[in-house]
Amino acid sequence: MEDWRWVVWVLVAGLVAVLGNVLWVVLVRRWYRLRTPLPQALKARCADGWELTVHVRRAPVRRFEEPVLLCHGLAANRYTFDFEPPYSVAHYLAEAGFDCFSVEWRGTGHSRIPPRGRRYTDFSIDDHVFQDAPALLELALKETGAKRAFWLGHSLGGLVGYAMAQGPEGAKLAGLMALGSPVHFKSEPFLRMLISMGVRAAWPARFRQEWMSASLAPFLGYVTLPLSDLIVNPQHIPPRIQRQVSANMMSSMSRKVLLQFQDWIEHDAFRSFDRTQDWRAGISRLEIPILVMGGSADRLATSENLKSQFDLITAQDRALHVFGKDRGDVQDYGHGDLMFGSGAPTEVYPVIREWLVAHATSWTPEASS
Repeated sequence: MEDWRWVVWVLVAGLVAVLGNVLWVVLVRRWYRLRTPLPQALKARCADGWELTVHVRRAPVRRFEEPVLLCHGLAANRYTFDFEPPYSVAHYLAEAGFDCFSVEWRGTGHSRIPPRGRRYTDFSIDDHVFQDAPALLELALKETGAKRAFWLGHSLGGLVGYAMAQGPEGAKLAGLMALGSPVHFKSEPFLRMLISMGVRAAWPARFRQEWMSASLAPFLGYVTLPLSDLIVNPQHIPPRIQRQVSANMMSSMSRKVLLQFQDWIEHDAFRSFDRTQDWRAGISRLEIPILVMGGSADRLATSENLKSQFDLITAQDRALHVFGKDRGDVQDYGHGDLMFGSGAPTEVYPVIREWLVAHATSWTPEASS
């Protein structure tokens, strides 16, 4: 009888712990919610039936014809680009005169619900390339009446842009900006071990690190988590911004996506899930304007990686910009510092804006009538 009581007490204690953690996460997300007007939410339906949510920031005074698609990376969501000013590329570019469309890939945030018969973790990066990207691009063009759009992708978002631009939709791009996007993957033992652990943690379907991220958010700025310097340099990001990012921006990762990254890292490849399409080789065939950007202290998209990536590009209109102290910047930027570093709004954002303005088409109400 005493054994049964012990089991009951353990179950009760476990239930209390789970409910306590749920309440903690709800309170953390409530406390660190973004206090900025919500963007307009639109729906884009992919050819396979998956419905995506796009968050739109309209320009108060529209100056340019082409919209800008803002595409987040792995384990993130739309808050990568649509955050609280001054750490918000979407707000910044909207004020400059661009209509901005912040993407949430399938399986992420408001794009999480799959069509009937599909699991919301049943997708790979190929689905982002062949399904999500065309639907999102089509929506942005329809909403703005433009013929082409700009693509700004951080990390995985830039890689999806590179791959999508090699297909028929590439003609609808006015330019591509890849921010901290590695197209070369060194097969280092530590990185192989890390991705292998991620794949195991994601069994059978996904790795739900966003729950842990929100749970730990209030402690950031006071303590530094192990391996955090792979993603950001905590010294460069204001403590409250660290906590807000951790509470709001993290998303779960599909196991198939992690398996695809594992293939890339083990074989130094950038290719489709079935390994039939070499997207890295295809970069040399792109003819659209391309801006490659990254941070001098980024451990994922290193300076050498960016330079090798730039050398692949044969387009006549190409540019490379590595943010760091050797160029006179206030800091050596890491991976996430490019959006949330203390100097990003005054050093990174203006480079993006100036490149867009130089390549955009002026817009007037009469031009669209």
